[in-house]
Amino acid sequence: MSDKPEARLNLTKATVLLLQNNQAELDIMGQVFIGFGVKAIRKCLTLKDADDCIKSGIGFDLVVVDCDMPGGAGFDFVSRLRRLEDNENRLAPIVLVSGHTVPSSIAKARDCGANFVVAKPITPKVMFDRVMWLARDNRQFVVSDGYSGPDRRHKTFGPPAGTKGRRHDDVSAKLSNVAAGPDMSQDDIDAMLNPKRAAL
Repeated sequence: MSDKPEARLNLTKATVLLLQNNQAELDIMGQVFIGFGVKAIRKCLTLKDADDCIKSGIGFDLVVVDCDMPGGAGFDFVSRLRRLEDNENRLAPIVLVSGHTVPSSIAKARDCGANFVVAKPITPKVMFDRVMWLARDNRQFVVSDGYSGPDRRHKTFGPPAGTKGRRHDDVSAKLSNVAAGPDMSQDDIDAMLNPKRAAL
């Protein structure tokens, strides 16, 4: 028996948009999210329906898109959504589901601005784990000429060795012999390692 507490996530107030390639997959995906407690689910079989939902003024907490749609339409939908400047849904977490998780598809999903790719056939546990991961994800949203979406770096190790960082928050790997400021007290260190709940 595991002594690890089971993760809990309340999705009863979440609003989810599902865009799937066929009705059977759409129904299965809908049942998975109903099982998670989601009550507000918008199901779309066509890009036009999904575009209408995005433009309707509804704010989605999660968007799940089938990237096996003909002609790469799922990737194009995500890329287009990430570029909608006056729409709050551009910041929504996006999960792509795919029956073909070859490296080229993963790279395409990353480059169009998706947060995650889940392989078909999906299982409720895997989807729930990904939703939990997204709830904890704190990557910044990046907007540039060639890309709009979550920062593609999952780990912040800084720039590769021997190169200068391109981002304003990249830290140099070189350490100084001179302290940047006064040493921390033991109480400050203990407070960082053992945070106490604030009294309200």
